[in-house]
Amino acid sequence: MTTLNGTMKWMILAAVLGLAAVSGGCSGSEPTQAAAGQEEAGGEAQEERGPNDGRLLRDGDFALELAIFEEGVPPEYRAWATRAGQPVDPAAVRLVVELTRIGASVDRIEFAPQEGFLRSTSEVREPHSFVVSITAAAAGASHRWSFESFEGRTRIVAATAAEAGVVVETAGPRQIDDVLALYGVIAASPESVRAVSARYPGPIRSIARSLGDTVKRGELLATVESNESLQTYAVMAPIGGVITARMANPGEVAGDQPLFVITDLGNVTAELSVFARDLARVQRGQRARIRSVDGAATGEGRVTYVSPAGAGANQALMVRVALDNADRRWTPGVYLNAELLVGGSTAPVAVRTDAIQRFRDWQVVFRNEGDLFEVQPVELGRSDGEWIEVTGGLPAGAAYVARNSFLIKADIEKSGASHDH
Repeated sequence: MTTLNGTMKWMILAAVLGLAAVSGGCSGSEPTQAAAGQEEAGGEAQEERGPNDGRLLRDGDFALELAIFEEGVPPEYRAWATRAGQPVDPAAVRLVVELTRIGASVDRIEFAPQEGFLRSTSEVREPHSFVVSITAAAAGASHRWSFESFEGRTRIVAATAAEAGVVVETAGPRQIDDVLALYGVIAASPESVRAVSARYPGPIRSIARSLGDTVKRGELLATVESNESLQTYAVMAPIGGVITARMANPGEVAGDQPLFVITDLGNVTAELSVFARDLARVQRGQRARIRSVDGAATGEGRVTYVSPAGAGANQALMVRVALDNADRRWTPGVYLNAELLVGGSTAPVAVRTDAIQRFRDWQVVFRNEGDLFEVQPVELGRSDGEWIEVTGGLPAGAAYVARNSFLIKADIEKSGASHDH
């Protein structure tokens, strides 16, 4: 399967924006009115505005103006009823508004009379993107209307979105780990370092490899003449790796001291400093995320060793994290930062941290239903850097854009997500 690079993704997205995106503000969608008088002969439904700048809905001589009011108060609906152009007593009107959102959830909004108008008894929660169904009962007659009012929404064919790198997942329970921030340095794994000595003492006759050379297991390193047998024997590499120390030259005498040190850099260790107060939180097997100080290299590993006693002037304890280094991204001596995942608890609803975007003044995810993608403000809780708890705004089981959510945000913003009611 071909992997799309960033340029290709943007090319696909550009095509999406030009051909498949449909988004807009609360008044940006064409309404479908059930009432007579809302359509012109042979034309599309036309939105009529009332004296309070709300949407004006007509049914015979009865009319209802409906507006979202949010100046100095949480968003609420306000409505004004007239018959034959004359105001109708708000107490004589029974009004109910149902808002059907993405995911088929329905908010039922009821109203209470105020001086001269009807006021919703509950907040109209964001986003203001829904199909609006209205029932008004007055003077023994019932009046019904419906229209679409979308904002922060776009339509992209699911297959096209997937080609552009958009990944959709399902929100649900997830372990949120506590994070312990540490620092340290990359070192060769103790298990991957081998000192090579002569089997028998005697003069060194030849040296086959130099400092920094890469050798394979079984390769010739040197030849030594045995003092006892006067026979020359080969000193071979016991492991594959890099010669990181050489303490031998032709003509010198081999004794008990190592001639070479070979280090296998295919696996390295992150040596992290942990203060004694945090030691009780650290256990072997815990997962750690590692990043070089300059951010050029990242990786993950597991704790393999926790020192039993402190060392150094600050009495910090050492923790080792094993890292795969087959691609040689890690060089011993490089300083690093680490996040050690040290327990935590299960969040009832969590999403990937990459899913979170900033939209207007909200932190949001983008919900998905078929070819529809829509902004969803959320309240957030704990995070371990990979997952973040959602404490409000998104139910468990909801489909959301987990990766490359910025593409959806760009599409919506390009289309103009107005907030006009």
